[in-house]
Amino acid sequence: MTTAVSTRPAISAIGLRKSYGDTVVLDGIDLTIAEGTVFALLGPNGAGKTTTVNILSTLIDADAGDIRVAGHDLVREPDSVRAAIGVTGQFSAVDNLLTGEENLILMADLHHLGRGEGRRRTTELLEQFDLTEARTRPAGSYSGGMRRRLDLAMTLVGSPRVIFLDEPTTGLDPRSRRTLWQIIRDLVDDGITILLTTQYLEEADRLADRIALLDHGKLVAEGTPAELKRLVPGGHVVLQFADVDSFETAASVLGDATHDADALTLQLPSDGSVQSLQTLLARLSAESIYRAALSVHTPDLDDVFLALTGSPNHQKETLQ
Repeated sequence: MTTAVSTRPAISAIGLRKSYGDTVVLDGIDLTIAEGTVFALLGPNGAGKTTTVNILSTLIDADAGDIRVAGHDLVREPDSVRAAIGVTGQFSAVDNLLTGEENLILMADLHHLGRGEGRRRTTELLEQFDLTEARTRPAGSYSGGMRRRLDLAMTLVGSPRVIFLDEPTTGLDPRSRRTLWQIIRDLVDDGITILLTTQYLEEADRLADRIALLDHGKLVAEGTPAELKRLVPGGHVVLQFADVDSFETAASVLGDATHDADALTLQLPSDGSVQSLQTLLARLSAESIYRAALSVHTPDLDDVFLALTGSPNHQKETLQ
């Protein structure tokens, strides 16, 4: 996750709406995505994630909404928006019959870069994505991770400032997934804005500066990963004691704890903050209880997802 971010929006959408007949897909959602950040859009299947991305990337029209992407009005300046963005869909755009190098040169031709500039950009991207040695091989012979890297490299040929990544690591093994995560972090460090949709909640947790949770066409929560996790109760601390005497002494001091005498453990509700842990440790220290191991358990994004989606009556919670 990035540590220093811009406050200027790369994407701004106010009152975004889309329906198909009587079916409301997007019900007036608002999004503000800062430049040089990763913004993850999460939600169950059918929540409206793909529709949102398709609208913001000019693939389909919204029914209503004031939308700006990379500083351009989506309705009045669609060509300027298209020139500023890149889209990497869930299904690869790579031509299996062409080599990796030929795929990139084709994209350079489509962007009208010119022969010299196109080859320079191709060489640069092959090096950046560690594909130089495989450049003359047909893309159909690439591994899943290599194909995904080539697909993203093709998206970058036109030097976009905003990139839409739809399920970028689906089907990849853990090593290839982590490689792609590092590539995404490097892109953001260079000032590129990423709008990410993913079903892998760990991926959103690791990459996203902010996350919006979409359900039944509405945004039901928005915030940093840490802020969203605090919306869900269930955080606790487990103390594991080395002997019965320490366990019994602590149990008498920490009367609000859940006891497990067989395992010599105590469980206490906690938000996992430094302040709450310091308070707990001070209580133990005051009783000279030192022979204990401590582990902190906090809700993860899976818990947030399950708690906040599935009901059409959820109210949006925005955390600043």
